[in-house]
Amino acid sequence: MSLAASIPAPRSRLNTLPLAIGLFCLLWSYAFVAGKIGVTHCPPLILLAARFSLAGVLILGATLIRGGWSLSWRDALIFAVLGIANNALYLGLGYTGLQSVSAGLGGLIVSANPVFTAALAALLLGEGMTWRKASGLFLGIIGVTAIVWHRLSVGTDSLHGILFTLASLASIVSGTILFKLLAPKGSLWIGNGVQNLAAGIVLTPVALTFADVHAIDVTPSLIGAFAFLVLGGSILAYWLWFHLLKVCGATAASAYHFLMPPLGMLFAFLVLGEHVEARDLLGIIPVALGIYLVTRPAKSVS
Repeated sequence: MSLAASIPAPRSRLNTLPLAIGLFCLLWSYAFVAGKIGVTHCPPLILLAARFSLAGVLILGATLIRGGWSLSWRDALIFAVLGIANNALYLGLGYTGLQSVSAGLGGLIVSANPVFTAALAALLLGEGMTWRKASGLFLGIIGVTAIVWHRLSVGTDSLHGILFTLASLASIVSGTILFKLLAPKGSLWIGNGVQNLAAGIVLTPVALTFADVHAIDVTPSLIGAFAFLVLGGSILAYWLWFHLLKVCGATAASAYHFLMPPLGMLFAFLVLGEHVEARDLLGIIPVALGIYLVTRPAKSVS
């Protein structure tokens, strides 16, 4: 036996990307349910200001204790701007919409993120746009529009809430494109802390001005939802989101938002008892087909 044959082959490194994608999808989709629970017991702006502030303090406090600060002032400023778009505006508008929109529909509207992100990425980031991608984007729009139109026609969700949710969608699309355009460097963990703290600082005076502190109803449901939103949402899910943006690119990372509607509707049905109709599920079909067309790798030409 030769010496080379006697040496064991090195083990291939475990690919953790599928695990990160799966965990991100579960956390992000359940966050709509936790948010719906939260806004029924607490004004949305107060809930979010407390959530972002606590998450930012926890992340940056742990960083300072460990002594591992690795972010330039330029990148810290970029992450603060991203925090206003991706945290304060996105969830501030979204949670306001959740007061009169079901958690399932809220998650579905935001799942249109890949459609608009891909279009803007083609214009601003130079990511290719083909007929296949364009057809996929069109199918995604049709699917989301069909479900929203049905919900409005049967009166289960309000137009006011849907408009706030659509504005929320515009905010996260803008934040996604800004992240790729500005390309901040350094630790995503610290950057997430800066984003949360910046969002908390911006939202706190607004919440104290326009929201009623006495409307807070402290219950076990609120405490549980708040704990999940801080730890699972603001800390872990957002870190995973920006990790996927760096690893996969804007269009591909945003594509995972199309997986949220079935998960969000399932969680809303199991936890909140929200009614799901067959027509809602049928609307997911063009959405799923659209995201497949958008993200499917182009065939290599030999």
